[in-house]
Amino acid sequence: MGRLDGKCAVIIGASLTGNIGQAIARYFVDEGAKVMVASRNLASSQAFADEIGGYAAACDITKKDDLFALAAEAQKQMGGLDIAVNSTGLALGGPFLEFGEEDLDTLIALQFKGSFFFLQAMVAAMKQAGKGGSIIQISSAVAQRGTTVDGGFDAYMGTKAGIDQVVHAVANQFGRDGIRVNTIAAGHTDTPMHHGNNSGDIPDWMKAAFADATPLGRYGTSEDVAAGAVWLASDECFMTGDTLQINGGLTLRRNPLQDDLDRYERDWKPG
Repeated sequence: MGRLDGKCAVIIGASLTGNIGQAIARYFVDEGAKVMVASRNLASSQAFADEIGGYAAACDITKKDDLFALAAEAQKQMGGLDIAVNSTGLALGGPFLEFGEEDLDTLIALQFKGSFFFLQAMVAAMKQAGKGGSIIQISSAVAQRGTTVDGGFDAYMGTKAGIDQVVHAVANQFGRDGIRVNTIAAGHTDTPMHHGNNSGDIPDWMKAAFADATPLGRYGTSEDVAAGAVWLASDECFMTGDTLQINGGLTLRRNPLQDDLDRYERDWKPG
């Protein structure tokens, strides 16, 4: 038997090939769950849903009504809602003194307001159904351990840290309803979001810099995060309002500084 047999899960942010949301969806299906994937790009979500034998829906996380509609659609198509995962994110950075209001509003809309209303919609649906459930917010190691690089990610870090605090409060409030709410703090991971910051694949020298900064000595993968999400979603999990650190111990240390990255880029030799 799979660890998620009989459970119904909705995952928002699974439209890009190889991202964390897709890895989680695959792991959930392998463990026996029904899965609905949602994003602004319905065609991409539907193509992936067809590939894994799941369901698809259109949802813009920056629109509150879309999130409540998504919860209702998941219940309608799958017959329930036991697990909800928010895997959206945008690594939007820039020098602090030059970071503009438009970019700040974009991050707040996606990573704070959108995540806030995602929690609200999923908690409301689970509370009404009366069966409890598990809600998982994909956060970041930099919500707890900052990063100092050229271009900076101050607003990214702030919005991720802010919604982590909301997770704590929501978990405390709705625990007696059987609803668990947790975050996963991923480190720098091989995902399309980070590819976008590096104009394609993540360079080997950058992976080496992060691997050397990590106690477990290797670079993170989407599958690492997905394996943790399975446990958080399962009935084995007796944890709420907390953060699962799936980053190889990076938060025991720190991210590479800009000087570190410059040195690795300059001195890196394959093999």
